Amino acid sequence: MTFNSNSYFATIQNRLDVVTAIPNTRTFPECLPQRINNYTPMIELFRELVMTSRSSYDVLFKIRNPGAFSADVRISLLKIFRRCVCTVLDTEATKKITKISTSALYEAYGSLFKDISTLQAQFSGITNEQITSLASLLGEYDDRGQQGYVLTDLFFDWFEEKLGQEFSITGPRGAGRDIELNTIFPQFIGSCPCDFIIRESYSNQVRAIGFARYDSTRGGAQSDDRTGGNNDKVNKVMQFSLQSGENFKIIFLSDGPGLTHNDTWYETCYLDGQWDGNVRVTTLKTADIRITHNWLRS
Repeated sequence: MTFNSNSYFATIQNRLDVVTAIPNTRTFPECLPQRINNYTPMIELFRELVMTSRSSYDVLFKIRNPGAFSADVRISLLKIFRRCVCTVLDTEATKKITKISTSALYEAYGSLFKDISTLQAQFSGITNEQITSLASLLGEYDDRGQQGYVLTDLFFDWFEEKLGQEFSITGPRGAGRDIELNTIFPQFIGSCPCDFIIRESYSNQVRAIGFARYDSTRGGAQSDDRTGGNNDKVNKVMQFSLQSGENFKIIFLSDGPGLTHNDTWYETCYLDGQWDGNVRVTTLKTADIRITHNWLRS
């Protein structure tokens, strides 16, 4: 595969040398006590709903009834419903209680709901071992996304130590709202959410916008989707810069073992150096040579 001449990542021989692995959770069985503590009360509450309901639809209706539960409790109950009643129900969809009605969900997927009599038989005699197993499953993805927050936090620390005397970096270090580019440049039309903005301290001039992504593992369609999304970002920003005369860089902070997979790596090599070198990809380990005073000011 051929990449542009400005692609630094295309010259790297050992991919593993440039990535930083950030653990996302404790190993088994160390993870069990917290998951059991978090989810056992939720499983008991779900059991009560099952035993007092006339149908599986009734269980879902009670869970999604506005005001019945706090958002955190409702999410936990919806996760249990997905695991125990209907695995095709997406929690991201079922949690939108004001936008998607329970009747609409039932009309679409009700034929796949486990019958209430089966549910009641299973939960009336649920054992401690089964509760432990279910709690472990429910907590599997509780730390998803945390690695990205850690990555951004580490990059901010590095930036402030190395470049903080001349530049500032702003954006959420952890969970928080992205920075829309049109809030930085009002003349920008459309949506382009960024993870961080770099400005020159003395002039407050924007020198770079950044996007951060940690990949534990990635491949196939997910990587294809991200490739298209990143290319769209570059094209949007490049067109805006050419039309407005605003001069700034694009940084893709990308890290994690998933970066070394062929499809994700090739996408990284393709992105790196685009727009005549105004686009740079960096990991934490390559930041010293990729994100420099001279490049930001050029």
